Amino acid sequence: MSAPVLPPVAVVEADARQGSSPAERAAARRPKRRRLQNGQRPGFLAYGFLTAVILGSVFPLYWSFLIGSGDATTITRQDIVWWPGGNFLDNAAAVLTDGSVNFWRAVGNSILVSTVVAAAVVLFSTLAGFAFAKLRFRGRNGLLVFVIATMAVPTQLGVVPLFIAMSELQLAGTLSAVILPAIVSAFGVFWMTQYLSQALPYELIEAARVDGASMIRTFWSVALPAARPAAAMLALFVFIATWTNFFWPFIVLDRQDPTLPVALSLLQSNYFVDYSVVMAGVILSTIPLLILFAVAGRQLVSGIMQGAVKG
Repeated sequence: MSAPVLPPVAVVEADARQGSSPAERAAARRPKRRRLQNGQRPGFLAYGFLTAVILGSVFPLYWSFLIGSGDATTITRQDIVWWPGGNFLDNAAAVLTDGSVNFWRAVGNSILVSTVVAAAVVLFSTLAGFAFAKLRFRGRNGLLVFVIATMAVPTQLGVVPLFIAMSELQLAGTLSAVILPAIVSAFGVFWMTQYLSQALPYELIEAARVDGASMIRTFWSVALPAARPAAAMLALFVFIATWTNFFWPFIVLDRQDPTLPVALSLLQSNYFVDYSVVMAGVILSTIPLLILFAVAGRQLVSGIMQGAVKG
């Protein structure tokens, strides 16, 4: 009885399997196993869902630009025009030259407040996170639970006593009234505690203490470098939240010395609101955040990925 005739490709594969070592045969099968473990490549539904999410996220910004590039009648038109007009530069110039709004002063105030608050939150949150994560003291767990529980308290409940306190300290109407209540964040403390509890080994702290370093020196030289990815992401989040904060600055600041969201609200204080000018101002206030994301986006992704790997 004659042997079965194999196709040329099958003959080559059979000879390769017979002539190769077990390690080589395992290496030849490994890509196939990896494909089976990882599953198939994302299909049409996955890409369609991601595309829908991206379009839904970008659409509000595009709609603002659409209105900001038109005229005063654009928002009241019955037929929707999906292409930008040619008046954006004129509307942006109107925002910059509006007599009721000192736009550049508002931009400077927002940069100052957001930078100081972000730096303070990162510093104090990292200090508290290091203490809660790596130091042993009485009442540590209860105090951490109390700090986390403060996140459940609505901000509106503290507005009246906070405004009275700022008035008693003669800080109402100044930027200090916006900065001081925001220099410590319960979310920041929780975030840094969770990160440092896994990212910072006890052996590094003990080695620094054996070398004669004080606790502050240990924090500055050991804990702070270890917390850099999480601290960078926390700083980015706090900067954006402070930049877009409207409620408390609108209450406590003078109209002559506002932050950017408060200044944009002054564009709507007239009897007639030109929403094309307002939306142009919104786009102008968003440009610094887009630049910040473009510069710090890689650090943000790095912080998220390191936290995911360590978690």
